[in-house]
Formats: sequence, C-alpha cells, structure tokens
Amino acid sequence: MSEPDDSCAVSAAAPTRRSAFAIARIVLAALVLVFVAAALAKNWSQVSTHLTEVSPTAWVLASLAGLAAPLLTALGWRALLADLGSPLHLAPASGVFLVGQLGKYLPGSVWSVVAQAEMAARLGIPRRRTGVVGLVAMVLALVTGVLIGLPAVPVLLRRGAGLTVALAGVAGVLLLLALYPPLLNRGVALGLRLLRREPLEHQLGGRAILAAGLWTLTAWAATGAIAWAFAADFANPGKGAGELALICVSGFCLAAAAGMASVLLPAGVGVREGVLILLLVTVMPASAATAVVVLTRFVTVVADVVWAGAGWLWARAHHLLPSPSAP
Repeated sequence: MSEPDDSCAVSAAAPTRRSAFAIARIVLAALVLVFVAAALAKNWSQVSTHLTEVSPTAWVLASLAGLAAPLLTALGWRALLADLGSPLHLAPASGVFLVGQLGKYLPGSVWSVVAQAEMAARLGIPRRRTGVVGLVAMVLALVTGVLIGLPAVPVLLRRGAGLTVALAGVAGVLLLLALYPPLLNRGVALGLRLLRREPLEHQLGGRAILAAGLWTLTAWAATGAIAWAFAADFANPGKGAGELALICVSGFCLAAAAGMASVLLPAGVGVREGVLILLLVTVMPASAATAVVVLTRFVTVVADVVWAGAGWLWARAHHLLPSPSAP
C-alpha cells in the first residue's frame, strides 16, 4: 500500500492559506477606511465651529505645510530603500509609502509597515527589506521628533530660556549620534536577530541615513508649521514670533513623538493633543489652544487621505493592490 503523498496535502493547503491572507488583507483595508473616516468625522464636527475664526492665510499656509509633510517623509523612506538595493522612481515609491501610511490609523504601529511591504513585494522588493526600511524610518521619526522637541520641555516645566538653549545643544549632539551609521546598523542587526530573521544583504550607508534624517527633520518642521499657522491667529497679543515658533514647531514634535510612543493608540490620537494643549496654553487661552490642536489634527488627516488617494490611483493602475483572486 503506497504512502500518502505529502505534496498533495501541501498543494491543497496552499490555496486555503492564500484565500485566508486575501481575506485578511480585505478586512485590514476595510478597518483602515473605517478608522480614517471616523477620524475625519470626529475632527470635522469640532473644526466646523472654528472655521470663521481662522484667516484664509492661515488655512493656505497650513494646507501647504500639511501636504508637504507626507511627501517629505516618503522621500526619506525612499532614500533608505534605495540604499538597500531597491531604488524606486518617485511615483511608485509614493504609491507604496503613502497608501501604506493609512495603516497608522489602526491601533498599533506596524500596520503601515505591513501594508508597504505587501505592496512593494509586487514590485519585486523583498518584504524583509521593505519591513526593515519601514521600521528604521519609524525609529528615525521618533528619535528626531524627540530631539527636536527637547527645546520645548522648559515650556512645560515653566523654566527660563537658559534651559531651552542647553537642551537645544544636547538635542543637536544626540541627533548626530542617532544618525551615526554604525550605531543605527547595530540596532537593525540586533532587531533582526531578536526576530530570528536573516541579516540584510549589506548595511545602510551614512549618506542614505543622513538623507533620510534630513528629509525627516524637514517633514517635522512642515508638520509643526501647520500648528504655527493656526496659532498665529489665536496667540495672545505681545507674544513674540520666536516664542510662538518654538512652542508650535518644537512642541508639536515633542507631542507627536509622545503619540508615536503610545503604540496602542491609532496615530497617537489623544496623547499628541494633550501634550500640545499643555504647551499652547502658555501663549493663548485654553479654548484657543484646543481649536489649534483640533485644526492641526484635521489638516494632517486630510493630507494623509489626499496623498493616499493619489497613491491608491497610481497603485491600482499598476496592479500593486492585493485582490481576492491574487495568488
């Protein structure tokens, strides 16, 4: 009597696994859309009461800064991916990165990386490589956000300008260390070992890390400029432009980094707003600070959706999106 053919069992199980993965992708995509729609609806109900209080100039500046920030972040991600051996034109890179970014609106911090890895695989890029780039980009964003936010700490502590200058200097030194290639590559290698994954084909180069770090810093500045544009309309009379810029740009980075660290909350909702309000109430009434925070969140969500829509159209035209019938 012949032995059962194991290959038949494996081949029979393969379509089942593929179907399960396809269903999981569809469910994940649906959840992303639900969370994004909920974020938009919630913010819109609060934003509508403040629309007449904001100048057209503030709306234009905030909108431009909001649209610039995701694209700048994508450029940093693209620089890292190219250095690891997968250079992409701006169009496919944006399609993969900006659509995947919507995953941050789900609880947890890895869904955007999962989505990006899945889409990039259709361009022939190994999932492990895209996953490493996504995680390194997240670490760079968190580290640079914290370091840019350090000068805003004295505002929370109600301390003087001397501490602000000192922390700004410390932040500069720490930022250089964070972008130091041997340290970053050791961190990547350690992470892969802990996850029991094979090491990368080669390490990240200093030029790519520097480029990604600079793009990330510029993206942070653009996002902080959203709050700055709105805050200029609500700030107390007599507050200097420099103080307001410090609180809005540096303070936003500190608040957003705190939100990123709270991985169980989608896109840091709640944490970011709370920290930013604590900073803004030093230069404006609490009601005005709340309005600035809500408007800032609204603009960032809309910018993410706009860019993701553009990326989705490109990805759909080039068959990068998963479908139920896809193997």
